Amino acid sequence: MSEPADGAPPSGLELTVTERDMWEAFRTGTTLDRRSPEPGRNDPAGADTWGPERSVRARIVALLLLSGPPPRPGRVAALKLNGLQITGTLDLSGGTVSPYVEMHNCRFEQQLLLPESTFTTLRLVGCAIPRVEAARIRTEGDLHLPRCQVQHGIRLTDAHIGTDLLLNQLVVRRDRRGLSIAADGMTVGQDLQAEMMRSHGELSMRGATIGASLSLRGSTLNNPYGRRALNAPQLTVERTVYLTSAGLGYARYASGATPPYGIATGTQGSARMRRFECLGGARLDDGRFGDAVDLSEARFVMEADQELSLRRVQTPELRFLGERQQRGRVVLSGARVVNLVDRYDSWPGPGGLAMAGFSYENLIPLGPFPLARRLDWVAAATPEYAPEPYERLASALRASGEDAEARQVLLAKQRRRRETLPPAGKAWGYLQDWTVAYGYRPGRAAVWMAVLWALGAVYFSMHPLPPIKEGEGPVWNPELYTLDLLLPVIDLGQGGAWRPGGATQWVVAVLTLLGWILATTVAAGASRLLRRQ
Repeated sequence: MSEPADGAPPSGLELTVTERDMWEAFRTGTTLDRRSPEPGRNDPAGADTWGPERSVRARIVALLLLSGPPPRPGRVAALKLNGLQITGTLDLSGGTVSPYVEMHNCRFEQQLLLPESTFTTLRLVGCAIPRVEAARIRTEGDLHLPRCQVQHGIRLTDAHIGTDLLLNQLVVRRDRRGLSIAADGMTVGQDLQAEMMRSHGELSMRGATIGASLSLRGSTLNNPYGRRALNAPQLTVERTVYLTSAGLGYARYASGATPPYGIATGTQGSARMRRFECLGGARLDDGRFGDAVDLSEARFVMEADQELSLRRVQTPELRFLGERQQRGRVVLSGARVVNLVDRYDSWPGPGGLAMAGFSYENLIPLGPFPLARRLDWVAAATPEYAPEPYERLASALRASGEDAEARQVLLAKQRRRRETLPPAGKAWGYLQDWTVAYGYRPGRAAVWMAVLWALGAVYFSMHPLPPIKEGEGPVWNPELYTLDLLLPVIDLGQGGAWRPGGATQWVVAVLTLLGWILATTVAAGASRLLRRQ
């Protein structure tokens, strides 16, 4: 093969007419467009055969990108193709591609090999590709794959994308390992947009880092072949994760509407809305999200053994506003959020929620969420009694100034605990509940004391007692005598001056016992209040 002169293609390449046109378009940075005037023949994933007039060899494309000719004077070299077929395997493994690359509506005959390659910017738009193998790829700018169709998966393991990764309306199917997109350890400098995407298999982003936001608005993740449709533990997103609806009129968020990061202010305003759907389990364990995790209108369809797992995630705001799933579990164990924005009908029923160690500071319900339903929410998360969810809820209510509701929550906690006690403990618990509501309603003790005092005073006024010693002791006073019996600690000088007999002895014993019970329950309740439980 002879050396080229003045940027002309080497004579030994025997370029076709289309390839010569591509060579010249590369030198001038213009687009080579070979689309048919018949729109039905331009679908890269269609069944129509594209002849030589629409085909270029992969090795010629690689030659242009890795060691192409210089640009024409005053122009910038770039590879821009539209409506062409790349035959053979385009292998750029380990190479450094300096020219700008943009391909629209192209058909790749074989997989695209880009592992450990370096690009400035790579844009593949609306292309049909059997597979994209791009582990450890590096780009200074963007990597775009919008509206592409990839039949056997995309591998972006440990990739480094300098600015944005764009996967909008991508359709990708699983590889031999069941993965649609393998992006473990990937780093994206700014946004990862995968809106209206269709993923058939497992989307894996374990340990990935996103420099701004991650948007899966309107996407469908479907994995009937495995346990999870989304597997992204230890994911770090500097701003917000959007697992929300997309389309005209999709919900927008007002910064500062809810301190410190805002909540949804828009609603579904168009019939063209498409919600985020996850058909299979989703795992975001140990994730760190700088602004929020937004699940507004999200739909999770899981089997009984699958989970939406948010274990130990940390984020200033969790917007749990999706559709209630019918099977599977939501797991928030160990998660830490500042604002919990939720709706009652978004949470699963009993057995479908686990939140041991779930920490939140502020409750921001959208729509009616009365305390009775909030207690049902806690009960759904604790099929077996656990005190921590009740105490966390009471703490959040107290922090917002709802002291009365906080006491009701702690009373409900004691009643749940009572059911776990042996018979003697249950009996004592019922007694504390009836008398002073475990100390959270201390006014009950005063009512009981007043009732017993009145009954005792009436009884003793009708049945005066003889003195122990005639001519000694105080003047008979039925009211003071009854009060002396009911107050076990204070001595009013009445109890030891009179001698009860017959049935009156039993009345005295009962009043004394009830006085001790009231005093003990009040003391137990006061102890709980002092401990702020």
